[in-house]
Amino acid sequence: MSTAGARVGSVVQVPGGATRRALVLAAAALVLAPRASRAQELDAPNVVAITPLLATSGQPSEQALRTLAARGFQAVVYLAPSDVPNAVRGEADILAGQGITFVHLPIPFNAPDDAHVQALFAALDELKGRKTLVHCEINMRASTLVFLYRAIRLRENPAAAYESVARVWSPRGSWRRLVVEELAKNNVQFEPY
Repeated sequence: MSTAGARVGSVVQVPGGATRRALVLAAAALVLAPRASRAQELDAPNVVAITPLLATSGQPSEQALRTLAARGFQAVVYLAPSDVPNAVRGEADILAGQGITFVHLPIPFNAPDDAHVQALFAALDELKGRKTLVHCEINMRASTLVFLYRAIRLRENPAAAYESVARVWSPRGSWRRLVVEELAKNNVQFEPY
């Protein structure tokens, strides 16, 4: 027995009055807590909670879509074309059955443009105050366009807002060009990385 505790009956006391059993229970809680919180997370790639009312992600599984209302979501904005390989057939119907507003703004991955940005801005303006999930396939379209909304429309600090993009990817090609052009057009000083 170590000098850290004194044996009292069959219970080992440790400094501070804690018992071995309490320590074991506390350790078990720490081990199980991450699993419990993961079970509460949305089953989708690259989920990023922006605020309590706004999240972005890749394509949620069909089962995850069926639980969105129970998770408090009131609206979903889908930014990928419906014929991408991992699209969930009947997503609009699954959401409508839960009373969730569904907005589909299909953006071809290699050709995002200002019209797509403006369409998302209009949708998010309309959905303001509702818990909303903006998703695409992997969260590349969604994270980037929601960043632009936050930096341009909401006037959030662009460096802080960009962290939600950087957690998923670093926009390249047409996506980087779109970000740079939109920020410049709206006098937002920020260099994406």
